[in-house]
Amino acid sequence: MDAGITQSPRHKVTEIGTPVTLRCHQTENHRYMYWYRQDPGHGLRLIHYSYGVKDTDKGEVSDGYSVSRSKTEDFLLTLESATSSQTSVYFCAISESTVLHGCLLSACKQQLERLRLLCVYPHPGKSRPP
Repeated sequence: MDAGITQSPRHKVTEIGTPVTLRCHQTENHRYMYWYRQDPGHGLRLIHYSYGVKDTDKGEVSDGYSVSRSKTEDFLLTLESATSSQTSVYFCAISESTVLHGCLLSACKQQLERLRLLCVYPHPGKSRPP
């Protein structure tokens, strides 16, 4: 059965300072796509959202992130240089329509997919790949 929305990779451990790209893929042809993060003890916070191909905007915690949407199906979130503060659980969501940016997920009737990302310091003495 098709879930309608998937994220890749499902889990990721990366070194501090390394760029990381997370992919959200949908098969529902929805116009709106969202990237959220959830830190321990906190609710979801909007990073970026898209309201169509090449149409994106920032959310409340967009610093250190960039997004791209070159086709309806895919919405890419890039951590430009991973930091320990970006260790989080990341959620991608889609919806046919939206209300105000601060809407609750249940009110938006979105489908949601999650991914866990851990940013770690490189092992001492280990050279970073080019």
